[in-house]
Amino acid sequence: MIKFEHVSFQYEKDIPIIRDLSFTVGAGENVGLIGANGAGKSTIMKILLGLLPCEGRVTVDSMPVVKKNYPEIRKRLGFVLQDSDNQMFMPTVYDDMMFAPLNYGLSREEAEKRADEILEKLGLTELKHRYNHKISAGEKRMAAIATILAMEPEALLMDEPSTALDPMNRRTLIHTIRQLPQAKIIASHDLDMILETCSRVILLNHGEIAADGETKKILTDRKLLEANRMELPFCLQNAAGMDRGVS
Repeated sequence: MIKFEHVSFQYEKDIPIIRDLSFTVGAGENVGLIGANGAGKSTIMKILLGLLPCEGRVTVDSMPVVKKNYPEIRKRLGFVLQDSDNQMFMPTVYDDMMFAPLNYGLSREEAEKRADEILEKLGLTELKHRYNHKISAGEKRMAAIATILAMEPEALLMDEPSTALDPMNRRTLIHTIRQLPQAKIIASHDLDMILETCSRVILLNHGEIAADGETKKILTDRKLLEANRMELPFCLQNAAGMDRGVS
């Protein structure tokens, strides 16, 4: 469904952010995009949406990511931004959830039904008519995710989706991600969440792919992670600590 072929990008001349990147994401596949700060995770998502120009070729459902295709591509891809304040722009949560479906041609009745179902599924019904500027950062994060789900995209791009969530909302997010049928690319430093939601991981280092494969295999490889400025997920660090204590 999503394909990068020899993609490169730089903000400044001779300072590459993405270097000759090639990978594919199939329909329904859950892929974790991991790497230290500056590895290029957010840049990849912006390139995919046509927000940044690049060298190479990027396609969504075989459609090149070029200007004439932006409307159709952005309809198929739902992007959960890292900063929810940049995503929630209507007065209330419900207004935000209704905005895209109504603009995509749904009737108000259909849009309301869809919004209500998503709010109930995420346990957010109480936020329905709350003003966006009066809810907490964690509530806004979940509301932003609900807004994207209301679009019913074919694939989800999620940039640090678990940021600012309390344990209960984080658990709801993980459960929701696992239940959704869409393909997903999830960029996150929360490796425990990636371990629970993604079957595959792409590990980036300075804009290049350091590893691409089964999540468990990569996230249990301490030497590989440390060589790329990362650490084991907390759950595995704790397990390793208990093993040392027992021995």
